[in-house]
Amino acid sequence: MSDLTDAKRRLVERLKRVDSATARELAAEFELTDTAVRQHLEHLHELGLVERSDGAASGRGRPAARWRLASAAAAMFPDRHVDLTVDLIGSIRTELGDDALERVIERRADRQADTYRRLVGTGTIPVRVGRLAEQRSAEGYVAEVVRDGDDLVLVEHHCPIGAAAAACGDLCRSELDVFRRTLGDDVVVAREQHLLSGGQRCAYRISAA
Repeated sequence: MSDLTDAKRRLVERLKRVDSATARELAAEFELTDTAVRQHLEHLHELGLVERSDGAASGRGRPAARWRLASAAAAMFPDRHVDLTVDLIGSIRTELGDDALERVIERRADRQADTYRRLVGTGTIPVRVGRLAEQRSAEGYVAEVVRDGDDLVLVEHHCPIGAAAAACGDLCRSELDVFRRTLGDDVVVAREQHLLSGGQRCAYRISAA
């Protein structure tokens, strides 16, 4: 949200520190008018960054609306989970060895394959691949399915675990195995493009066995 004004950013940062606040409370804190703060909050609401709820009644008149941050606002604050993941991979490798790291990745792949199989279910190959693409997009991979002759190509335009995959190549190898286990024995899955090998995206060709 780089287009937010300083005033709106200050309101977001303040709401991060409290459970909720009224426009009047925020106006008093920042020495702005109630009207100006309400306009800022309405704009933030349109962007999906804040939520409004009716406050408890106190005295006459309608209760003042209370504002709080929406979950989408989390993206505006620093997130170090990538650094943590890479650090944990390095720590497991250093303290426990490559074999232990490989076992951890294998267990992760088992859980992932089980989850995908439940989500993908049964049906024709295009139906199953389409469901897998929808799930991968929900996880941030920006996936789509492209038909190429008799084959399907599952294309992932983004890799949300790119830093972790760069630190541990087994993560990419396990994903190919997960796709094969998810889609079943009646298909052949082959990786044609690989982001970490210099490709612009990851792409998997899916053919009938």
